[in-house]
Amino acid sequence: MTTVAEQLLRTREAQSLSVHQVAEITKIRTDHIRALEEGNFNVFAAPVYIRGFVRTYAMMLKLDVGNIMAELDKELGQTEKFREPPSLTDQKKGVVDFITLQLSKLNWKIASVVIGLLLIVGIINFCFSLARSHPKASSEINLPPATYQSSTSGETVPLPPAHR
Repeated sequence: MTTVAEQLLRTREAQSLSVHQVAEITKIRTDHIRALEEGNFNVFAAPVYIRGFVRTYAMMLKLDVGNIMAELDKELGQTEKFREPPSLTDQKKGVVDFITLQLSKLNWKIASVVIGLLLIVGIINFCFSLARSHPKASSEINLPPATYQSSTSGETVPLPPAHR
């Protein structure tokens, strides 16, 4: 199986292009083109440069960019320098970092609607539970006929006789 570097070199030579012509078209420096064709990835500071240059170079040569990039990822995974992306800090990631990452992935338009609906359901539930625990009104109390309960003192007093 040929490497990405060999595919780039062979395709460039098959199309009778010089390194300078490729550099002119792609705006990639000639020393970087040579390093890509030699498979010398240590010239580059980070894998993002390698991926970008290979993508540009493969597109210019009209190669299958998806396959080339997949093969490049396999090759970079075998090198120790580019196996994992470099850490931006020396600190370990904590719970707060995880939570903020997850929150950054949220679609806030949908999340705000869901949170609003949950608040409305919570308020309705609170109102129903409050209504159930509230004492019954005086009109609902079973009193014997011809008596009423005073709203101020709470005593049960007989009604005065009706005038005819």
